[in-house]
Parts: sequence; structure tokens; C-alpha cells
Amino acid sequence: ELRTRVERSLKLSGRNSMFKTLFSGFPARAEVTPIPNLFFTTVMPQIEDIAELKTVLYIFWLVSRRRGNLQGVTYDELLSDSILMDCFDGEAGSKREALRRVLDRAVQHGIILHLKLDREGKLDDVYLINNEVGRKTVERIQQGKLPRVALAPGEERVSKARLPNIFSLYEQNIGVLTPMIAEELVEAEKLYPPQWIEDAFREAVALNKRSWKYISRILERWAIEGKDDGKPGRDTKKEEGKDKYTRGRYGHIVKR
Repeated sequence: ELRTRVERSLKLSGRNSMFKTLFSGFPARAEVTPIPNLFFTTVMPQIEDIAELKTVLYIFWLVSRRRGNLQGVTYDELLSDSILMDCFDGEAGSKREALRRVLDRAVQHGIILHLKLDREGKLDDVYLINNEVGRKTVERIQQGKLPRVALAPGEERVSKARLPNIFSLYEQNIGVLTPMIAEELVEAEKLYPPQWIEDAFREAVALNKRSWKYISRILERWAIEGKDDGKPGRDTKKEEGKDKYTRGRYGHIVKR
């Protein structure tokens, strides 16, 4: 009776054409794929292309089944995977272009990492999840610490001078991200310069005040009182008047 009602509901909604056969449900002991909660609260709402969403989820599943030093997937592996490629419409050529396009978009969005590698003479485009394991793997490859794996000739290394994003700073210096903290971090990135954020984390760590609440207070103080040397402190010129603080990029914080 339940199955009949579900089938009727799908027909009425016009969605029954999405499935060749009605899915009968997950078994009690089904294997599961670990996906960070932040994917659903922060990343997924920003993905507009359903093909990108499907590809990213499939990469999560493939990577979760990998073992060894290089927990990633190659472009050729994805291209030859019939389950994934059936998600794309068109002929083989258009599917190939569509896969490359959604992978490039996922890299631009920061969801996955991409490296062109030389694996014992064979050049491969390799994709990794942008998590702690993936980032450390990229770092080890760039440092030449993985056997039989190297960056392809001409492949650019990630600049050591590049500032880490705010999520990485939090994970490295405070701990595990929660969806609520992630929202606050995203908002902070919009309000403050990247260098301020890194300096605020460094200041908090030096004082053994490892909490986002303390770091956000440092940033707010700098926005109001000025920042010259990277340390929170009073602006000695504040007697120039309140208008000094309500003008410019961070005036809204003072007005609030």
C-alpha cells in the first residue's frame, strides 16, 4: 500500500520520469560515505549546476574508497566511469567537455584541488578533496615527499607566500569547524582584509587565546581604532573626532 501511494504521488508531481525504476530504499547495513557537515551548510547552497553537484559527490565517494599516499582520482578515471558519465547528456565528445567544465568550476569554487602530475612518466590530472588530507597531500607532492609522484613539467607550485583561507586558519589554530562558526568566518572574510585575519589569528595564538570570539574582538578593535603593527591597541589620534571612525570601509561596525 505504501509503495502504491509513493508511485501515485510521483505520478501526480510529474517526477516519476526521473527514475527508470522506483528506488526500493536503502538496506539496513548499507555502507556510508563520509561527507563534512560544512558541505551541506556552506558549499551545497552555492552550487547552482546540478552536474557539478553530482560530480563532487561522486568524487567524495571515490576518494573515500581509496587507500595509500595519494587519495585522489584522475580525470581519465572519471571519464571512464559509466555511472558518473551517465549523469551527463549528449554524445561522448560533449560529455567529455562537460566533465572538464564542472571539474574546473569545482576547483574554482574551492571544493576540490587539482594537480597535473608526472607519475613515472605518465601525465595525469589528479583531483583531491579540499580537506586536511587533500591539502597535506598537495604539500607533500610539492615538496617531493611522495615516491614516484612529481608535479608535471611546467606545473606551477602553490606559492608559499599565499595567505591561507580563513577555514584553514581556524582548523590549524583552533579546532574542528561547526556550521555556525563557518557562517561567522565567511562574514569576517567579507569585512576584513586577509592580512588582518591572519595577524589576528597569530595574535590570539601567541596569547594562548584560541577562540574565534577572541579573534573577532581583535578584528573589531582594529577596525574601530586602527591597526599599524598588527597588534590591537588604541589609536593615539582618536581625538580627531568620531567621524574618523564612521567613514570608510568599516564605518558600519562603529555605527552598529
